[in-house]
Amino acid sequence: MQIIDGKATAQTVKDEIAAEVSQIKKNGGKVPHLAAILVGHDGGSETYVAAKIKACEYVGYKSSLVRFDEDVSEEALLAKVEELNRDEDIDGFIVQLPLPKHISEEKVTDAVDYRKDVDGFHPQNVGRMSIGSPAFVSATPQGIMELIKRYEIETSGKHVVVIGRSNIVGRPMSILLSQKGYPGDATVTVCHSRTANLKALCLSADIIIAAIGSPEFVKEDMVKEGAVVIDVGTTRVKSDKTKSGWKLKGDVAFDEVASKCSWITPVPGGVGPMTIASLLQNTLKAAKKEIY
Repeated sequence: MQIIDGKATAQTVKDEIAAEVSQIKKNGGKVPHLAAILVGHDGGSETYVAAKIKACEYVGYKSSLVRFDEDVSEEALLAKVEELNRDEDIDGFIVQLPLPKHISEEKVTDAVDYRKDVDGFHPQNVGRMSIGSPAFVSATPQGIMELIKRYEIETSGKHVVVIGRSNIVGRPMSILLSQKGYPGDATVTVCHSRTANLKALCLSADIIIAAIGSPEFVKEDMVKEGAVVIDVGTTRVKSDKTKSGWKLKGDVAFDEVASKCSWITPVPGGVGPMTIASLLQNTLKAAKKEIY
């Protein structure tokens, strides 16, 4: 069993970006600028946005944070999105999800200029990704593809089982891994909470991508010997063993599954750090006008 170290890989990616940004500055080029809109004070969102700003500082990007209270109107939020769309200094921006119930996430996502949509959520980017055209790919799937590539994990002809069908992880992963080329050329089965014979399908998988949001859902008896297991889950569960009183658990029962795997991502320190690294990669592409 070998660990896929997302923390170390994300650091490598950030160092590569920092070197490129330093070169851009030396040549008198435009410094990439990433903005974020944060609505309300959700703990998870606050932590995530703070980490994004810190990562921007590390690689030498400009970053801006726009804050709104929980009770902001949908109109006011859409007006701010339009303002950022028009701001020529901003290369890419994200609207941190989830949003309060009275605001339509779909409307807000659609309102973001697809050329600045570094989260890869806009239908234009999702559509282009689906047909294999250059696009901003959603950060978590892109991070997983980067890990597969950098660890040289074979995907051609392999059976991949994706557990979870979200628009942010499950669906894009299934599309990316079934496309021509590397990492791709895999045969992909998408499973979810309604899938019959889920265990049998998982046992036939060479690669399992667990993104169902259910702590320790994937057990030892669902994984065949030598499989690659990528755990996307991050659920906070109560713990009397940590100072904070909680710990992060993945969708895979790591302690019982790990010994059967050829490769496995830990939680924390696996897919998570790659998500922010991917967002930084997308912002650099936006600044260089690489896609649009």
